[in-house]
Amino acid sequence: MINVLFICLGNICRSPIAEGVFKALVKKKGLDHIIQCDSAGTGAYHIGSLPDKRMRKVALSHDITLTHQARQLSFEDFINFNYIVAMDQSNFENIRKESFRAHGFYLPEDQLYLYRMFDPERGEAVIVPDPYYEELSAFDDVYEIVERSGNAFLNFLIEKHGLTKEKSYQEI
Repeated sequence: MINVLFICLGNICRSPIAEGVFKALVKKKGLDHIIQCDSAGTGAYHIGSLPDKRMRKVALSHDITLTHQARQLSFEDFINFNYIVAMDQSNFENIRKESFRAHGFYLPEDQLYLYRMFDPERGEAVIVPDPYYEELSAFDDVYEIVERSGNAFLNFLIEKHGLTKEKSYQEI
């Protein structure tokens, strides 16, 4: 099983939509028996909360229902997830620091990524912008970014692991 964890600050906007979109993409490719994902935040601001209502509205307009309850990144996540994907540089650095505190080493470069690095239309941008203090259109923009990034990231995993619909758990 390949486990992916999406991380933002509060786990109510960017990382839950990244999780929801990625799950839908994985299911569409028929790989949900091989790839699973979750999301978390580096901060403890919204633990137990549903995603922001604006993000849920945008997700629903794309036939994705977000039911994830916000949680904070834990020490166990560094063991349980093969890939940890940050929405921005600040969270990327926080993840690195927490992995060092948890286990005495930084995550390897092939385990921790900035999600936007997979966006084929990113130009110079390297972060998924936080829409929390913005208008609804910013949430739509984030959806578009995570969908593009998700497609590219999924293709990366498929190629890296030689995945097909039929590939069994033992072959990973």
